[in-house]
Amino acid sequence: MMQRARLLIPAAILVSVSVFFSLLPASRLAAQDTAKTDDPDARPPVTQDDVRIVQRAQQILDSPSKWNRSDTRVCPADAKTFSLYCALEKATSDITGKFEHRGAAMQEARFVIDEIAPNRKNYHHRLMDYNNDPTTTFADVQTFFRKLQDRVSARLKEQSKAGTK
Repeated sequence: MMQRARLLIPAAILVSVSVFFSLLPASRLAAQDTAKTDDPDARPPVTQDDVRIVQRAQQILDSPSKWNRSDTRVCPADAKTFSLYCALEKATSDITGKFEHRGAAMQEARFVIDEIAPNRKNYHHRLMDYNNDPTTTFADVQTFFRKLQDRVSARLKEQSKAGTK
């Protein structure tokens, strides 16, 4: 009986270690996939919907009285005021029926902030922090939307040219 236990215990340990190591690469791949889907520098292709999203967001945030200067990136469905992030989130849902955190319009908005925000290096969340920056004015918000529309339209045009060659 004792000899049998001496053989079974190492065998059980060996099986346990084998199972553990066989699962390890799968969990690493899952973590890598998650990191890829939340890449802050992702550049998904733009579509005509992205142009409409930017136009709709600008309509949503078309006056200083509609601007929420205290963004938390929580966007209530019944909101009367909107931050940049929430205007883009609502516009995306209005146009496509669903919100994508790393969608093309949202990503291009982040890249515009990288270009125009003097305090960008201090931002943890580009859209939220630019919106909440005390130096950001409503005129800056309108300039942001114009630059965003220009950027999305230019990318769409580039993609169209590349696709027809």
